[in-house]
Amino acid sequence: MINLKLRKEARKNNISRCRERNIILPTIVQMKDPESIPDGIKAQLKGVGLWDVNPLNLFRITWKNEPKDRGGIYGGVNYVEFPRELTGLDARIIALVGKWFPTGSHKVGATYGCLAPALVSGNFDSVNQKAVWPSTGNYCRGGAYNSALLVCESIAILPEEMSKERFDWLSNIAGEVIATPGCESNVKEIFDKCKELREERGDDIVIFNQFEEFGNYLWHYEVTGNAVKEVLDKEMGHGESYRGFVSSTGSAGTIAAGDFLKSIYPESKIAATEALQCPTLLRNGFGGHRIEGIGDKHVPWVHNVKNTDMVIAIDDADCMGILRLFNEEVGKDYLAGKGVSEEIVDKLDLVGISGISNLLGAIKFARYYELREDDVVVTILTDSMDLYESRKIEMHEAYGKFTRENAAEVYHGALKNQRIDNVLELSYYEKLRIHNLKYFTWIEQQGRTVEELNSQWYDRNYWKNIQKLTSVIDKEIIDFNKEVGL
Repeated sequence: MINLKLRKEARKNNISRCRERNIILPTIVQMKDPESIPDGIKAQLKGVGLWDVNPLNLFRITWKNEPKDRGGIYGGVNYVEFPRELTGLDARIIALVGKWFPTGSHKVGATYGCLAPALVSGNFDSVNQKAVWPSTGNYCRGGAYNSALLVCESIAILPEEMSKERFDWLSNIAGEVIATPGCESNVKEIFDKCKELREERGDDIVIFNQFEEFGNYLWHYEVTGNAVKEVLDKEMGHGESYRGFVSSTGSAGTIAAGDFLKSIYPESKIAATEALQCPTLLRNGFGGHRIEGIGDKHVPWVHNVKNTDMVIAIDDADCMGILRLFNEEVGKDYLAGKGVSEEIVDKLDLVGISGISNLLGAIKFARYYELREDDVVVTILTDSMDLYESRKIEMHEAYGKFTRENAAEVYHGALKNQRIDNVLELSYYEKLRIHNLKYFTWIEQQGRTVEELNSQWYDRNYWKNIQKLTSVIDKEIIDFNKEVGL
């Protein structure tokens, strides 16, 4: 599941590299609770920018960074609550904010969850191997960034139609950037490129495939799950109930936080969102779409499908319209006129395209279950508008100026008129249908076994055994740091 088998020579190389470059690895516990980070490291961070290529920023892989670009330390979990003037709901919708991670996206945490176990066990040799990060965008950015912090070479792979901002940034961080054909939903093309690289370069590379790496699942189960719990503990008053976690499936890392939350709130639900233009989970569908960051047309190996309760498909046209409503001055003025506070209007640039999709999924979820003012739904803002300014320019060129009439149409339609269409509450056999879709990608194409596929469904301990690995990995990280000697 997560390979911790010791490879002594590679581990020795990693220890030497970290000692030479003054690199200390944070534990998962420290990412959950950065107050446990040594005071000396906190003091040094006061002079480091959030996106600086500095190994100290490994200790900023947390939901609790102070929301500032430079010199911040730690505070509470970064989150925002969307008011009923935006959602049209009585129910409360709260979203964790991903902007205040290094790289501007929480995906940097998922990549660390995959990379750290390989470093401390020697299953990746940072001196002699390159780390390959296949992705639909933010994951390969996080992987390239963590590789740069650890002074190892990286290869970023992402579809050619991803935003200009992603490619511009990667060109300065990753050793190689490979653009594969297609858009957000062209994941197989990414896998094909990985296969090609493996055949060409052999043991010179290690591929960290987020769709099958359980370090991705475990990081979100522990770190994101606990962050949501802290927000709920803070926000929920007497008589209020946490009802569910809504997240795009994407690589199925983030949605693992729902598994953690279900272990604490057994009656809560997990809803998976996807693009209506590519309704893979909803109706075994296919197609291209514009919700960047949620690659699909397959079911990730690390998705605990049996624990997912609902699928919600979101129209990408709604997301792109709301992007303009939230970020054009005309749109912001219109929202203010509808009673949305200045404080909230000023925070709407925290919501990237996939965040808009998750917000709409949370609205549909609340409408479907007829949630009321004492019900709380949680979702995720993976990234912010920092990565999508070029999309605004493209929409200006394609559709012209965004007018007050456009703002009214989007506000009353795409935002406040979301209904329960394209929503599927999953029965046992609907879940099994989705789970069985893994066969075509992972057994036929990627060489996984039917036995493990069946274990994911029938073995009650399969996912629990992964969830128990945090203490094991943290012990390996602590032992590794001791040998580094810093």
